[in-house]
Amino acid sequence: MSTFIEAALDFLSNGLTRATGWEVFFYTLVVTHITIVSVTIFLHRCQAHRALDLHAIPSHFFRFWLWLTTGQVTKEWAAIHRKHHAKCETEEDPHSPVTRGIKKVFWEGAELYRAEAKNKETLQKYGHGTPDDWMERNIYTRFSWQGVALLMIINVLLFGVAGVSVWAVQMMWIPVNAAGIINGIGHYWGYRNYDCADASTNIMPIGIFIGGEELHNNHHTFGTSAKFSSKWYEFDIGWMYIRMMETVGLAKVKKVAPEPKFVAVKSIVDLDTLQSVIANRYEVMAKYTKSIKQTWRTELTHLQHKAKLEATFLASSKKLMQCEPAKLEELQLQQLHELFVHSKALQTMHEMRVELGVIWERSSDTGEQLVQKLQDWCQRAEASGIQTLQDFSFRLRRYA
Repeated sequence: MSTFIEAALDFLSNGLTRATGWEVFFYTLVVTHITIVSVTIFLHRCQAHRALDLHAIPSHFFRFWLWLTTGQVTKEWAAIHRKHHAKCETEEDPHSPVTRGIKKVFWEGAELYRAEAKNKETLQKYGHGTPDDWMERNIYTRFSWQGVALLMIINVLLFGVAGVSVWAVQMMWIPVNAAGIINGIGHYWGYRNYDCADASTNIMPIGIFIGGEELHNNHHTFGTSAKFSSKWYEFDIGWMYIRMMETVGLAKVKKVAPEPKFVAVKSIVDLDTLQSVIANRYEVMAKYTKSIKQTWRTELTHLQHKAKLEATFLASSKKLMQCEPAKLEELQLQQLHELFVHSKALQTMHEMRVELGVIWERSSDTGEQLVQKLQDWCQRAEASGIQTLQDFSFRLRRYA
């Protein structure tokens, strides 16, 4: 009897593997990383956005792994995420910190997800095209919670009582990282490469911990791109895995964000230039924002010493100059008008930015009319006497 009790206690302490604490720790890191990879590649990039196609082998593996480690139902996840993009930062957005508050989304993101998953209208409208085979209907959807229960049993068998802690970490991993960090912080704090219509941010340029989802602003700007990194200093580990799978025939990338191509400076803007500028409009506006920053540095001495403007006024005005003009409120526009009294160059930069944005918003104009408007814009920019604006116009003429 004592031998049996000793064996039972030994099993509870060490499990079948008799793993050390460090081995359990590294095991937990590996399995949680696989879960993140499954979410970003299968649920997010493949199912929700159709940015790539997956071979049956990784596709079935990801579905099984997510059932085992998260209990996620593919249709629910894809539908909720598609609605998030369609209704981003509005009252209908299932998890926007702009409308619901950062604390609500960060701490209760999983609850918001579960509440939206019960909305049949959301699933019907946004859940199309997701797997609907026998396994999905009869196992993964019908018995969604049994997978995570099986995982707890497996962990206890492997590591004994410590397996419960491993299981708890696995259960918290997606609610904290996906629902809290990505949906919360990814729309609240960070840096922005592109001034897209929503509040999305890049949390950090090295996307490893959350599988590349850290580059959230890039993703919201180019929603159907399988690649989330866009700058040379950014790294998307999810994209690395996709390229590895594509090399051996397990994945096929359907779309990535456009990359601008350039030719020698053209004296006359043509249709090819226009089409390239429109296709790369987010990159164009990001470059224009850099030109505004350069102009600001040139004008700053004058604004500080000759105009004698206060530091707080200048600091807030600098931020407003970099914002998308359409997003500015009346009081903010009034502040900029006060600034423009003292700087004709900054006023010109602001007005030319508004006019440039209008070019690709004019859906009623013909191609010839838009080409002419872009040509006129470049001519006025080059005649402005503002060096940064002139340099930007010359670069614009090179788009091909």
